Amino acid sequence: MEETVKSSNFIHDFIDEDLKEGVYDHVQTRFPPEPNGYLHIGHAKAICINFGTKEKYNGVCNLRLDDTNPSKEDVEYVDAIKEDIEWLGFKWDKCLYASGYFDFIYDCAIKLIEMGKAYVDDLTADEIREYRGTLTEPGKNSPYRERSVEENLDLFKRMTDGEFENGARVLRAKIDMSSPNMNMRDPVIYRIAHISHHQTGDKWCVYPMYDFAHPLSDYKEGVTHSLCSLEFENHRPLYDWFLKELELPSPPRQIEFARLNLNYCLTSKRKCLALVNEGIVDGWDDPRMATLSGMRRRGYPASAIRDFCEKIGVSKAYSVVDFGLLESCVRDTLNASAPRAMAVLNPLKIIIDNYPEGQTETLDVEKHPDHPEMGTRKVTFSREIFVEKEDFMIEPVKKYFRLYPGNEVRLKSAYFVTCTGYETDENGEVTCLHCTYDSETKGGDAPDGRKVRGTLHWVSAADCVKAQVRLYDRLFKVPNPSDETNGSFKENLNPDSLKIIDGALLEGSLKDVKPGDTFQFMRQGYFCVDKFSTDDKIIINRTVALNSSW
Repeated sequence: MEETVKSSNFIHDFIDEDLKEGVYDHVQTRFPPEPNGYLHIGHAKAICINFGTKEKYNGVCNLRLDDTNPSKEDVEYVDAIKEDIEWLGFKWDKCLYASGYFDFIYDCAIKLIEMGKAYVDDLTADEIREYRGTLTEPGKNSPYRERSVEENLDLFKRMTDGEFENGARVLRAKIDMSSPNMNMRDPVIYRIAHISHHQTGDKWCVYPMYDFAHPLSDYKEGVTHSLCSLEFENHRPLYDWFLKELELPSPPRQIEFARLNLNYCLTSKRKCLALVNEGIVDGWDDPRMATLSGMRRRGYPASAIRDFCEKIGVSKAYSVVDFGLLESCVRDTLNASAPRAMAVLNPLKIIIDNYPEGQTETLDVEKHPDHPEMGTRKVTFSREIFVEKEDFMIEPVKKYFRLYPGNEVRLKSAYFVTCTGYETDENGEVTCLHCTYDSETKGGDAPDGRKVRGTLHWVSAADCVKAQVRLYDRLFKVPNPSDETNGSFKENLNPDSLKIIDGALLEGSLKDVKPGDTFQFMRQGYFCVDKFSTDDKIIINRTVALNSSW
């Protein structure tokens, strides 16, 4: 991964202060996703912040899978998370699981019960919600809140032994039902769940809640700075309460930052799962999804996403970032790195009448105009070629500089050609053009200095390669698809988010392309070979157009 200068931000200012005052003598962070879905662009910001902080302070950053809810988790998601982080260019020091701390977390629950600061509650989930109160009204104590320590220990053990059904009882922290912070109103810290866990099997039938497991996992792991998004700011008093009441030395410090909100994108795992399960998209890695795997399949470079995260910076203020900025970072990266090639998406045949029949010639064409070290590619020229249908008009409109009867244009890196006529079918549709070429203009320049206004891309009929091209656009037609005031998110889908072209033609030099290869197709945009592409069926995805149409 390329080295970048890490700019300072308020998180690093806090860390600098802690190091200066001797609160910590090192820096350790973690990236703690729940393995219940694929990572999305919002996670990329958290990844860059946590691993970037590690790099700046020569510290430690672990990947920790917060697997406290086995009913929604899967090894598939674990594997995908690891792949995405490595693809982004980062490497964790250790891969850990919150489930690896379940014994420690359970012991902490027992300790809270023994201290009289946790109790087993028989209220249902709905009753607990009702007793909790509102933002303007205090909650009221559960009738089971004053159970004795002995009774709570007995009930919690029986919960652990599997005596009760799911939902029959929970363990709650005893804090303050009148607290203005709803999270402090006796939160549930353990619930019964008779379900096998992907890491621990059937060892447990009670599982800790996220708010309880998270600070204890951070502590047990040795995290100094727990960096998380702003929605956890109201959870920080609870995070600190558990660490303080359990008298854990050198507790980690939680610092919140604004999450990444990108318009025209959907990141809700529940809604993304609905798109996948209902076949609206082609899996979690559909190139229209805001998932990192989808962006990778579409051809977004990892370095462009890192650059994007660096540009938006780190702040506490809520904001929505324009999707165009991400696309701009992708264009900038690919403009500098993607080799050039030619592809005709909607082919129209040209016969060059004065070019010798049966003859072909090989042109050495540079792969990148700014990077001669990339070398050249072999492009075949022949009597019959293909151009885009849109590059010909029988009766040209004003300022149309492409092909029309009598007009001369340049074929990129080849010759000047002049349109002399055309053929049509019974419906009047143009099926073929006839041209002549000037053999003195090889390479695209005329010895007599004459100029032409139009330069067209083309492919040779002698060795062009057929491909399926998929033109991807934004999945949603509204900036905020999660806002359902104007209908469900499914009603806000962009009907033009995918256009499949089966008859596209690529220049012959691309016959051996492999999945993941990227190119700039002249006048078309940036493209990537799809992971399902084969030698028998080449599939090319448009990563991003040359310019935004939005």
